[in-house]
Amino acid sequence: MYRRPLQVAARCAVRAAASRGACAKLLEQDWCLRASAAGQLSRSSCLTQSRVLHISTELCSVKETPQHSQEEVGAFTKLIEAMGFTAPLKYNKWKIKIAALRMYTCCVERINYDEFFDKCSLPDTLNSWFLVAQLHVWMCLVRMRQEGREGKFMCRYIVHSMWEDVEQRSKIMGIDAIHRKEAMKAMTETFYAAIFGYDEGILSDDCVLAAALWRNLFNCQCDDPQQLELMVEYVRKQMQFIDALDGEDLLLTGEVKWRPLVEENAQSILKVVSPTYNDAGL
Repeated sequence: MYRRPLQVAARCAVRAAASRGACAKLLEQDWCLRASAAGQLSRSSCLTQSRVLHISTELCSVKETPQHSQEEVGAFTKLIEAMGFTAPLKYNKWKIKIAALRMYTCCVERINYDEFFDKCSLPDTLNSWFLVAQLHVWMCLVRMRQEGREGKFMCRYIVHSMWEDVEQRSKIMGIDAIHRKEAMKAMTETFYAAIFGYDEGILSDDCVLAAALWRNLFNCQCDDPQQLELMVEYVRKQMQFIDALDGEDLLLTGEVKWRPLVEENAQSILKVVSPTYNDAGL
């Protein structure tokens, strides 16, 4: 007797829910239609505005930075280099070795280290000299790694010349063999850690480069932001200047001229003077 009223009530509830669902679907469809219509209007207005802004053809004349072509290496060359030997290069290996020694000499003799010690408040020690020298050696390595297999071969002898010079300087200063060995080990770790930090900094923004200089050049002991700003500016303009040098001239001569640490117009690019060399590349 009491089942029939319950069935009627259940049917009414189901019908009410179905009607509410249908109303909700209708409202959702109506809202979607209105949103799509508004989106089309906004897109059309944006398109009309962009057409007005981009009618100029001057942007098409922007020149891209030329990229160095990758040298194709054969299977035999890869096998020889995998065994630890150097395959035949484009230029004579002895000429590249001489050029590497000259490039390292430019990092040592053409830098005013006293100015770096004064501007950066660095002590006049062998370690401070090494920190400034390794910064310039790293900039040369970055440039020469762009010159294919010949450039990488040259990088090895630039680093080799640096370690030979550091050892000779430590001997002249009278450092005994035990302390010299410990110092060379510490400098080696510092050098390779600095390379990773500087590589990250040159590929990132100025904050990352400043952090790398603060760790590796200033030994985390710089409290003057103007000194960091000066060194960041110096590295940026120096790398821009070195990139403009001809790669073949660098492989044959190794001559690098550095821009001054402090100059009035740091944004300008100095005109690169092409070095002169004879037919033998010397």
